[in-house]
Amino acid sequence: MGLISAFTSLAMASAAIAQNCPIQFDGRVPAGSTAASFDATTSPFGTKFIFGQNLTMSKVVQLPAIAGSLFDTNGALPVEVTLSDQSIFAPSATNIQTGFRRAELLPASNNGTDPSTLGLKTLHFSIMKDTARPFNTSHEYQLVFLEDATFSTNQFVLKTGTISGQPAGQDPNLLVLQGNVNAKVVQNLFNTSFTADTWHNFGIVLDFNSNTTQVLYSTNATPLANVTSAVANDISGQGQFHFGALKKPTGDNLTDVTKQGFQESGINEGVIYGGIFEEDSSGGCISLSACAASAANATTATNTTVSSTGRRH
Repeated sequence: MGLISAFTSLAMASAAIAQNCPIQFDGRVPAGSTAASFDATTSPFGTKFIFGQNLTMSKVVQLPAIAGSLFDTNGALPVEVTLSDQSIFAPSATNIQTGFRRAELLPASNNGTDPSTLGLKTLHFSIMKDTARPFNTSHEYQLVFLEDATFSTNQFVLKTGTISGQPAGQDPNLLVLQGNVNAKVVQNLFNTSFTADTWHNFGIVLDFNSNTTQVLYSTNATPLANVTSAVANDISGQGQFHFGALKKPTGDNLTDVTKQGFQESGINEGVIYGGIFEEDSSGGCISLSACAASAANATTATNTTVSSTGRRH
């Protein structure tokens, strides 16, 4: 099914060949940044969440010396989010999440009720393994997710490892994108092998008006292409986007995974991100590849606009 399936209600006549999509938030890391840049108020991500007590964001992130991802234009830098034994998040003094190990980047402008979770938006990100800091895939990991404003569900979540509810014996080295986790039957929207030394590029089209989700995907420098149609998925409730690693515990008969279960000691794990941004697709505009322009500029992405006739311009 063509990419137009996400936009059947739009009436678009034509578009310029290089029309640029308006940017909602831009999480691409500017050239010249250091780990300390993530502690500053000028960081594209919040500086207070989410990481362990007595840590700072600069102690959680690293800037690996690797080539950027598909949308890391103008020298934008990949960023790695790391986990250690200290990665125990405490939302409050009485809520210490000893069952989890987690560290996540949240876009600074995404406060839970802002326009990033309204209308028709396309979320972009790329993700890569760090083979020097491998995951323990006997655990389940959440890598990218939208958590609703009441903290009661994830409207979508990208996972890897040994994922609860999946068939026994399923390859733990898959990237599995799931729909709303509070659904009676949680949908697997898309999955692919989480291969090493590879940028896995995602574009997730979120229609908050129609409650649908569509997935675009590619690897390395290949432009994005649709891999699903727009499918019904409850993405209501606004909320915040998370990019990082939430490592769930192992163990049987757990009633509260935030505080129960097993986590081994000596954790040294990480996952690398690039090209994080969200664009407004209400005019039918979705970026499929990038040009060599400023990553921090709101009109940097070379894109394809899909008309109501299904043609790409």
